[in-house]
Amino acid sequence: MEELAEKAGITVRTLRFYRERGLIPPPRREGRIAWYSEHHLARLRTIAALLERGHTLNGIADLATAFESGRDVGEVLGLGEPTEETPVRLSPEVLADYFEGEVTPENLATALELGYLATDGEEIVHISRRLLDVSAALVREGVPLAAVLEAGRRVRTHADALAEIFVGMLTEHSADDRLEKLRPLAKSVVDAELSMAMDRRLRRPPSA
Repeated sequence: MEELAEKAGITVRTLRFYRERGLIPPPRREGRIAWYSEHHLARLRTIAALLERGHTLNGIADLATAFESGRDVGEVLGLGEPTEETPVRLSPEVLADYFEGEVTPENLATALELGYLATDGEEIVHISRRLLDVSAALVREGVPLAAVLEAGRRVRTHADALAEIFVGMLTEHSADDRLEKLRPLAKSVVDAELSMAMDRRLRRPPSA
């Protein structure tokens, strides 16, 4: 415990307090000896970084609970093959920087539930660089992250229905080895239709 506290730059008393609050997992025990690992040190450094960013210990404990209840990266990414998306590895503090003030336990739990985020040891993996960047851009424009996540949930329902239409059509009328080549054409149809639908919405006169 003394060695871990020294490496983390905290007192043994603080370390004991973190253990009592459940902020770090218990050590591995061999008889009367308690062994701490790099996992514990990484968790302590994450706690320190989040405290510097204004998170409270209660908030960090809630984040840790949501984080540890999430699906691991193998489970989430295994569901996504084949994929055109590029996963991104993030530390909890880097994720907090992406969405400053918006990384709450509720939002983290929602993102984990949707499968946008997965866990890999002390790291968080976002399943899509594109979705991460777009979500961060929307938050910077003033859209609450909770609203972005709810929109993602609703869009997924429609996206699944669209995928069913196009996969069914391509499977019926094309050879299996051509499906991936035709995939960009299906995406172009959806992009054009969405663009025209937004045009129609934006042209509507405001409600009285």
